[in-house]
Amino acid sequence: MIVRDKASLYGTDAEARGEGWETTRLLTGRDRMGFSLHETVISEGTELRLRYRHHREANYCLSGEGEVLDIASGTTWTLLPGTLYALERHDEHIVRALRGDLIMICVFNPPIYGDEVPETGGYGPSLIGRETL
Repeated sequence: MIVRDKASLYGTDAEARGEGWETTRLLTGRDRMGFSLHETVISEGTELRLRYRHHREANYCLSGEGEVLDIASGTTWTLLPGTLYALERHDEHIVRALRGDLIMICVFNPPIYGDEVPETGGYGPSLIGRETL
């Protein structure tokens, strides 16, 4: 059984930050669960262009107001508390935090290890060897 609280991860490699966003990786590939679980905060006024070419992801909005734009179709959806969006085709997308900070719970499959590398068109796979479950 894995039990941990977010505060215990502060100041560790489970935290990641960039301009206008921060994420706490509550579960990673090292936990061998077959998925990773993150709490991500996108600061009000931030726009992020994102794509994980090797991961599928689901994102659930806990608070804030924003929108997600599917680059391929040009379709935009509103993000409010209780809204889920899932990227089943490694979709390139833009997330905008419009009113308040967007707080999202994010699930990735295969799991994020935390050392994925930016590459043209999205993030590449982890440099850490993948173990089987």
